[in-house]
Order: sequence, then structure tokens, then C-alpha cells
Amino acid sequence: MTDIDEAREFFRHDIYATKTTGIELLDCAEGYAKCRLPIGPQLMNAAGAVMGGAIYTLADFCFAAATNSPEKLTVTTTSEISYFTVPRGSVLFGACRVVKDGKRTCFSETEITDDTGAVVAKVTACGLHL
Repeated sequence: MTDIDEAREFFRHDIYATKTTGIELLDCAEGYAKCRLPIGPQLMNAAGAVMGGAIYTLADFCFAAATNSPEKLTVTTTSEISYFTVPRGSVLFGACRVVKDGKRTCFSETEITDDTGAVVAKVTACGLHL
């Protein structure tokens, strides 16, 4: 999807990502998406750090926004996340770029940063176009 309003309308139905966790779609183009996730108490684990699952959810939503449209649905087939540091800021950002987009499959890289500029995690994902 290249129209941000169309993309936001399409993804507002992703209740878990947009309502439960609070992810916002900032930018969307063919094979690219950028999102933000404000860090709040609902994202914290018992150690007082952002839960890894929340970080992964941001990456997964970025992948969805970069690879899906009403005309072309894509599902994740494999994904791997590497965590580098604990977020220190108040906002997380995710940016996903599709590296290879084939007829039936795609491969992407997503980088998660915080608002201090720290690289928090990187995610690679393969998807299947339905």
C-alpha cells in the first residue's frame, strides 16, 4: 500500500497491534513501513524492562504493513529476532524493508530503535503471498 490513510484504515482491524499495544503506523510504501510504539507500563515485564514480545509485536506489525494490502495478503512463514539492548527511551520505532519480493514469497529486515537512537533489535522474516 502506498496511501497512508488507506493503510491505516486497513490495519485498524488489527486490534491487538493497534489498540492493545498502541502501535501507530507512521509511513507506508510498497515494501516499506515505519511504525512507533510508545513505551508504557503495560509493555513492561517483571524486571521492569520492555517485554520482548512487545518488541517482536512491533516488528511483526511493521512486516505486515510493508507486505500486505487488500489485494495481496502475506503471512509470516519464518521469523528470527535478535535483541541487542534494553530500550532506554520512551518510544520504540520499527522500520521494515522488503529485501526480496517474489511471486509467492518475500524476505524482509526490520530494525527496532528507541528514541535515543539505540538499536534495540533486528528481525528477519520470510512471508508467503496468499
